[in-house]
Amino acid sequence: MTSGQDRVQVAIVGSGPAGLSAAAHAAHLGMSHVLIEKTDHLSDTIFKYQKGKHVMATPSNLVLRSDLDFDAGSREEILGIWDRQIAEGKVNVRYNAEVTAITGDKGAYVIEVKGGAPIHAENVVLAIGTQGNPNLLRIPGAEMPHIQYQLDDPGEYFDEHITVIGSGDAGIENALGLAADPAQRNTVTILNRRNSFARAKGANVKLLEEAEADGRISVRRETSPQEVRPGELVLDTRDGEEVIRCDRIIARTGSKPPRDFVEAIGVQFASEERDAFPQLTPTFETTKNGVHVIGALAGYPLIKHCMNQGYDVIEFLNGNTDLKPADQPILEEKFAKLPDRYPVEHWLDVIGSNVAIFRELSPLQLRELLLDSTVEAFAPGEAVFIRNEPGSSMFAIAQGSVAVEVNPNDPSVTVPIEEGSIFGEVGLISGRRRGATIRAAEPLVVVELSRNAALKLIATVPSAGRVVNQISIERQLLQMFGSGLTREDVAALVQQAEVVDVRAGQKVIEEGAEDRDIYVIRRGSMIVEKDIGGKPVFLSYLPAGSYFGEMAVIDGSKRTATVKAAIKSEVVRFPGEAFNALLDAKPRLREKALEEMAGRREVTAFVEARKDSFGSAADMYSETAQFLVDNGIGEATDVLLIDETLCVGCDNCEKACADSHEGLSRLDREAGRTYAHLHVPTSCRHCEHPHCMADCPPNAIKRGPDGEVFIDDTCIGCGNCQRNCPYGVIRMDAVPPEKPGLLSWLLFGKGPGPGEASYSWRKEHSGEGQAKLAIKCDMCLGIDGGPACVRACPTGAAIRVAPEKFLSVTREGGLD
Repeated sequence: MTSGQDRVQVAIVGSGPAGLSAAAHAAHLGMSHVLIEKTDHLSDTIFKYQKGKHVMATPSNLVLRSDLDFDAGSREEILGIWDRQIAEGKVNVRYNAEVTAITGDKGAYVIEVKGGAPIHAENVVLAIGTQGNPNLLRIPGAEMPHIQYQLDDPGEYFDEHITVIGSGDAGIENALGLAADPAQRNTVTILNRRNSFARAKGANVKLLEEAEADGRISVRRETSPQEVRPGELVLDTRDGEEVIRCDRIIARTGSKPPRDFVEAIGVQFASEERDAFPQLTPTFETTKNGVHVIGALAGYPLIKHCMNQGYDVIEFLNGNTDLKPADQPILEEKFAKLPDRYPVEHWLDVIGSNVAIFRELSPLQLRELLLDSTVEAFAPGEAVFIRNEPGSSMFAIAQGSVAVEVNPNDPSVTVPIEEGSIFGEVGLISGRRRGATIRAAEPLVVVELSRNAALKLIATVPSAGRVVNQISIERQLLQMFGSGLTREDVAALVQQAEVVDVRAGQKVIEEGAEDRDIYVIRRGSMIVEKDIGGKPVFLSYLPAGSYFGEMAVIDGSKRTATVKAAIKSEVVRFPGEAFNALLDAKPRLREKALEEMAGRREVTAFVEARKDSFGSAADMYSETAQFLVDNGIGEATDVLLIDETLCVGCDNCEKACADSHEGLSRLDREAGRTYAHLHVPTSCRHCEHPHCMADCPPNAIKRGPDGEVFIDDTCIGCGNCQRNCPYGVIRMDAVPPEKPGLLSWLLFGKGPGPGEASYSWRKEHSGEGQAKLAIKCDMCLGIDGGPACVRACPTGAAIRVAPEKFLSVTREGGLD
């Protein structure tokens, strides 16, 4: 233990995996050192893991460099090994030493310790992590005593309704621990504000899905906490507000770097973003010479990465400047197929400096990202992908540019995307097939990020999320308004755009208000209503991709109607002043906007003209529209409706569906809900942002060229899609054997006849233990004539339409 008066070559602050590995290697090399730990034990982060937690040693293809051993195992096993090896290695540890300040310069740093003698060091290695600074809940009731930000022993809790907030590894592991022992009789719920678990390891996500399938954990997707009450938690769900019983909240909402402390040393961060990390060189040195940062504070949370950094930073300080990172061979292999055989460092510099979404990543973070990505080179004219191909990855242009073929009938009509930008973000966000063919316009180098890698980047690196947002908003504006607009035309509008989350039922615009913003629906959908005689009367439905609010912006009038979210949605808000400036500069765009405005005013005038005569018809129309929205129409792109006044109950629709799909019907005509004469049977809505697609391990769920959501033959039968679908339209079933032909049935009585075979027949003729697969409507993708259910209906009762179409039909039928 240091006396505090001697000067050491290196002082290591923090004894997590990175700090322990650094100290162990310093001791091995005979460097004078001290490991400073504020608690009375080593590796406080691992120490605070819940008891019995299984610690993973990922990534498996990365070599471990450390004088300490580390392999997958329990928390207790790993801590025991490290305690023993630190003692055997004669590592100089100073316990119960809380660092309050670090002053001085390289070669003469003074580390002030609370209640103890200062430590003098030539170099400082900060391995302090971020766990000591958890992100606190910022909602009403967040100060209540039953909220905790740490879970030490899941076995301490019995007969409680416990909600875990946070969908990263810590949250998932806490939820699994609390639900592990049925004898504890806990009711465990975990909240995820998104559909996918982008921040968590695949193995943890799989364990959570298994627990969900077994009924041990309730997984609430697209759900966030809204208010904490005694014994209750108010949730903001995709369909609106919901209240659940809650005795205890475990909030695992991440943590932030101890920025004030680090900046006081003289270390600069990559940006002003709250979650930004310090600027680092490839040798882990900060902008303050002699101060190095490793571990979670460097943006590397995985234990194996952290331990490698601890080893490497001591090697650098010991003069080994030629040492390459442990992932060097993996990256060399990735870059080997690129032109000119440049070294890894060259490509890291090119990719990191050229690509906008990577510019605020440290070299360490960029290396980690590239381990999970693919790097490809294309010759001029070579296709990166083809229109209507499946694909949910995103591409970043490191060198060169691409040409987007926007007209499928004329490949010569193209739009350029320049170096440093991205493409493929539509497939990433919506899962749709590729909307255009994209070719290399010149020698091209791109980084292809898998869907999971891209979502993780957006979720964890604020600057990357901001750039992707900006690019997607810009492209959405250009696609919507057209009229020869360029990026430069909409640049001011994009710069002032704000993405806003809207709860189900929340008003975005209120009738009679005098605000002047315009909105674009990015996700979800909106309902437009007008107050007639003290009652809200439905005017229209606006799906994702629509814009609204322009009427008051253009003519300066008050809002003529209320616009509210049909489901949990996301809108982009633009200042009306900037939009008017664009209209002034582009007269053709103003003409287009005025034409659309006139159509909307006609609907409003029609409703107002009949306000004294249609009374109950208007009520019926509004209630019908609300019923359709409540049954999933708010996020549908195509839905099956049955007009009960025309339906004769022949079941031809079900039989045709089964005969078109290997004997298994995707439709249950009698199931579902009915309002007045409209019936919504159990059949896929082909949602704009499909819930079923969110957690499909093999990415077997795709979008067809016309928006149909289908499941391909890579399905593994995990059942995630069935659990995630809020409308119960996916079934798990074994594909039955082929039935005898129709003539064999008619003439000889062979087989079960048309339609879906009975369960007993399928069981009798299927092989033992045949695996079940996910089955759902695919809108008869690839079958001439379109959906068989509609073609087989003899009375025209069955129709498949987009929501805006049938709501228009409802309006005409309800008001005339």
